Amino acid sequence: MPAFGAKDVQELRKATGAGMMDAKKALTAADGDFEAATQILREKGLAKAAGRGDRDNAEGVVAVARNDSAAALVHLKSETDFAAKSDDFRALAQELADLVLTDGPDAVKTKDAELENLKLTVKENIDVGTVERYALQPGAVIDAYLHGEGRAGVLIEGEGIDLDTLHEIALHVAFAKPSYLHRDDVPAEEVEKERAVLLEITKVEGKPEQAWPKIVEGRLNAWYGERVLLEQGVFGDKETVAAKIGDGTIHRFALALVGG
Repeated sequence: MPAFGAKDVQELRKATGAGMMDAKKALTAADGDFEAATQILREKGLAKAAGRGDRDNAEGVVAVARNDSAAALVHLKSETDFAAKSDDFRALAQELADLVLTDGPDAVKTKDAELENLKLTVKENIDVGTVERYALQPGAVIDAYLHGEGRAGVLIEGEGIDLDTLHEIALHVAFAKPSYLHRDDVPAEEVEKERAVLLEITKVEGKPEQAWPKIVEGRLNAWYGERVLLEQGVFGDKETVAAKIGDGTIHRFALALVGG
């Protein structure tokens, strides 16, 4: 008698996307062992993470790696926090970050097989999200910050800024979640759309027409202050990031955010 039933065959099909007969043969060869049967199908190229690619995977974990010449960041995405907390998931995320650090962003492709195996193991839509690598440039400094056991990760590069201050700005990025570095980085169509909305709000409030431009610009400045790193108050205080760094320069930053 087989050590499995029709329900087991159906579960294996659901987990791997394999056909009924292929799933049955694999279970037979594995004496009913589900994981061994999954591996058999994987080795034969018959298993796939079927039907999961369109499922939301906003969870996961961020890993960072750095050495004396570069820093790297990788967001490995999952559907649930439960999957992201597993040792295998976190180990793969860190392995990816280490690879990106030494070999560049394209190095994540060398782990496609491991990624596929993880999808089959946890039965979720697992994918690689943000991947960044900053190589240290002459005269520049880099900070890499990991927040909340991998809930957020930040890379930031600056010049003329001491490391303690740069690290403080990295913490602020994880806190305030800016989308842009400079005001000029914000797409013009996004600005004009917000300007139009703010004008309508100002009109409805019954403000004098001659005051509309000044009121709208003031509100638009506040809107920039919510999105643009250099215009944000450090940790919500009055001192802006631009004021904090003084004559220093932030060249770029990257933020990977779980659940964002």
